[in-house]
Amino acid sequence: MGYFNENSQIMDHFLHPRNVGKINNPDGIGKIGNPMCGDIMELQIKVKEGIITEAKFQTYGCAAAIASTSSLTELVKGKTIKEALEISHRKIREVLGEMPSHKYHCTVLAEQALKAAIEDYQKKND
Repeated sequence: MGYFNENSQIMDHFLHPRNVGKINNPDGIGKIGNPMCGDIMELQIKVKEGIITEAKFQTYGCAAAIASTSSLTELVKGKTIKEALEISHRKIREVLGEMPSHKYHCTVLAEQALKAAIEDYQKKND
């Protein structure tokens, strides 16, 4: 698959993505796109008593984009809103392992989708 070692976390999340789909009645939705590369990410979260209990995604993009949102859903489940807001694109890259620098924007998009979903949740619950 070109840039990625077939045993990498990126390939694992790309070939076996976690938490793909939509949540019935999500509490927050974050949709982010990058017109330069064409990646589009939608992240949905379910929150109960301030804790993210469920996260699902739909991503149109390359292996790194899909892997970034897949790994993000694993990172946020069980976290408080405050803890989730501390998850950065650097943490996503750390989890996924080595990737070409021109793919870093995929992890940034995933972070932005998370922040947008939390912002949507907070608007609905203020």
